Amino acid sequence: MPIITVKYATSRSDTVLNGTIARAASELAASVLRKDPKLTAVVVEAVDPADWFCGGRSLAEQGLASFWLDIRIVEGTNTKDEKAAFVAAVFKRMGELIGPLHNESYVYANEVRGDAYGFGGLTQEKRYIAGKLGVKAALAAA
Repeated sequence: MPIITVKYATSRSDTVLNGTIARAASELAASVLRKDPKLTAVVVEAVDPADWFCGGRSLAEQGLASFWLDIRIVEGTNTKDEKAAFVAAVFKRMGELIGPLHNESYVYANEVRGDAYGFGGLTQEKRYIAGKLGVKAALAAA
């Protein structure tokens, strides 16, 4: 169910890096945040290190890499400890994939309300209610 967006800048050249990053993000969401990888979408975008600035200097000048990972999850489905573990695990894995990393590399666990977020035409709140009432009855009322 989560949607993950990753932007990254690195001087490393690898034709399959986007796919590797997408798989890593999905695997970490599954193992740390308990998100179903079959329902996880990931968008990955590479940015030229000359166009990414930290502390007023480009990453190209500094010889470092950086990333921004945004994951949208339903509010209240993960604990503070799980989210902290996810931030740490993503930073570690991205360092392995694109590093060395600038410290100004970010993970944002964006919690959204279940009644304002969904996929396949149904909000997560409707899916929750369907699970409690029985799928056919709840979805028929949608």
